[in-house]
Amino acid sequence: MTPLPDSSTGSLILSKGAWARLSQLGRAWPWLLATLLVAGGGGFWLWKAQANDPTKVTSTPTTNTPTAGGRRFGGGNNAQPVSIELVRRQDIRATVSAIGNITASNTATVHAQVSGVLQSLNFTEGQQVRAGQLIAQIDPRAFQANVNQAEGSLARDQAQLDNAKIDLARYRDLLAQDAIPRQQLDTQAALVRQLEGTLKLDQAAVETARLQLSYAHVTAPISGRVGLKQVDLGNVVQPGDANSLVSITQTRPIALIFAVPAANLLGITAGLKGKQPMMVQAWDRFGKKQLAEGKVASIDNAIDPTTDTIKIKALFANTDDTLFPNQSVSVSLQLATLSQVLAVPQAAVLRGAQGFYVYVVNPDNSVSTRVVTPGTVDGGWMAVDGPLQSGDKVVIDGTDRLREGAKVEVIDASTAARGVAKAGKRGVDRASAPAGSASAIAADVGASAGSRVTATPPATPDAAVNKPERGRWMEGLSPEQVEKVKAMNPDDRRAWIRQQRQLSGDSASR
Repeated sequence: MTPLPDSSTGSLILSKGAWARLSQLGRAWPWLLATLLVAGGGGFWLWKAQANDPTKVTSTPTTNTPTAGGRRFGGGNNAQPVSIELVRRQDIRATVSAIGNITASNTATVHAQVSGVLQSLNFTEGQQVRAGQLIAQIDPRAFQANVNQAEGSLARDQAQLDNAKIDLARYRDLLAQDAIPRQQLDTQAALVRQLEGTLKLDQAAVETARLQLSYAHVTAPISGRVGLKQVDLGNVVQPGDANSLVSITQTRPIALIFAVPAANLLGITAGLKGKQPMMVQAWDRFGKKQLAEGKVASIDNAIDPTTDTIKIKALFANTDDTLFPNQSVSVSLQLATLSQVLAVPQAAVLRGAQGFYVYVVNPDNSVSTRVVTPGTVDGGWMAVDGPLQSGDKVVIDGTDRLREGAKVEVIDASTAARGVAKAGKRGVDRASAPAGSASAIAADVGASAGSRVTATPPATPDAAVNKPERGRWMEGLSPEQVEKVKAMNPDDRRAWIRQQRQLSGDSASR
């Protein structure tokens, strides 16, 4: 119905039917908008799933507009820049990781064995001492006096014994002449035996006194590192004191105690029976710095049933005192060495719907996927089992946009370094790609070539470097020559392109 004008307000007045139709339309439009959003989201999800399938062979239409992800780096074949590494055969160490605690080989708490005044401490806190080295001195005068007294008694009794033996010999001669009775000889012989017993007691007293005197000179019972002193000079120390004089820990060698799953017990026992020692590496708690390397000394006699682990003890020379008792370290136990197995960099192994796989660069600079079975990792290299041969080229960087059969351009380390330097001079933003990676190099080379991602490329000689339809003079260039062209400044590159076009008779130069 046609709206009628309101003479009083100058606005339009709608009929009741028109208002009803507008109200129905207002209630329906949210449902229409929701339907459109669901349909658009489903289409985007389907496109995203197809784009992320590494095994799907897709075709890339040729266009004059450079695409993202490093496509501008290549020429007419839209080659993706990648970094590679050669497959090789090498020894891989099979290791078990654990967490362990450093313990001293031996620990001695030194107490005073006699009572007296502490006169001196003959050590520096924290120093290494040898077994038998003097570390403290207790006032020895009282003990020296006891030694002198015992030695005097011994000398007196020794003289009496000597005199009794002389009389015994004389009595034997007189008895042979019937000058004395037999009883007198027997009495003298008993006196000699009595004095011999007294002499033994005197000798024991002397030894006891000397031992007490030696206790006044406190020596180190073991070799090791001394701790902090527990008693100050001038104090009276006694054998029953709660505080010791000092403690000594033997840290050369030092022990490491750690537990590993009982499933590794067979390999551990086999290694202990072998001729070669089982090596153990101690790392810092973050696993970034190796602290020391030692050998397995022994294993516990039973498995812990609560954790299903078994304790292992390893010894470290620790000549540089890197390891300290009660220190927590990360442990790497070498169980065995896999000899000359096929290995690839760990970064080359990817995981997809078909399992673990790697990208192999073919002679025609295309890539193909090879399904592999991963194994032990050692120093960034992984032992693999699959259709690979020593010398195959596997992609280690730039795999995010690769597909089966895609063309690639190999970037070596020197090219990466040059690309990073050029990008730094021209202010290229590489925050989204690691320095030196294939992705960063694609951005660097594109910037050095003066390329721009625009709807219509500028009609200048520089655009020929980025156009998929390059002239005949560009098709015959080697990758090294292409790199040299891209490394030129814009003015030199324009002049060089004009010269090559004129020499090749390219129609573009006319």
